[in-house]
Amino acid sequence: MTNDKSFGFITDFAKGFMSECYSAFMADNPGFSDYEVIRIKKTKNECSLCEDFANEKIQKKVPIAVVSCEGACLRGEIARQAANKLCFELLPEKTSRICLGGAFTKNSGQRKLVRESQKVLVLEGCSIKCGSRMLNGVVDDFSPEIIIVDKLYDFDKNIFGINEVTEQQIKDFTQEASEKIVEQIITKATVR
Repeated sequence: MTNDKSFGFITDFAKGFMSECYSAFMADNPGFSDYEVIRIKKTKNECSLCEDFANEKIQKKVPIAVVSCEGACLRGEIARQAANKLCFELLPEKTSRICLGGAFTKNSGQRKLVRESQKVLVLEGCSIKCGSRMLNGVVDDFSPEIIIVDKLYDFDKNIFGINEVTEQQIKDFTQEASEKIVEQIITKATVR
């Protein structure tokens, strides 16, 4: 059995050592300061429904994986709803809806689905591009098509929260954005 005091010493030593290593690494790699460094605790938990969904889409070779911004503001909400509308109503046979949290935090079916799709479409709520930046950190050679959704519908750009518009406005914005996204996908598919 481990003595709590010695464990604390070891933990403090490890933190100090890691901090020194990090500082040395940053000094040797000045371009690395352009990146956020995060730690995500691994989990043995899994969602069997999510895994089954991903495996089915991989097996069927569904060509387009759709990732969405999951932001809490109006822009993130429209991107999220547009991704769902695209994948579950408008183009369900051509698209797979990706769980951004699952793909980002665990190397499992969702991330595999992103890697194995012919094309990855990221619907970003705004120019911060959280979804594509997150997956770029965990998927090698990640090169998605990025659509900034808040440029696809007409709304008051000063509005932030979903509570500042009606449910009907949210549906209208989602519909307008979704139609333009489908148009872009179909146009690009027929050009090739």
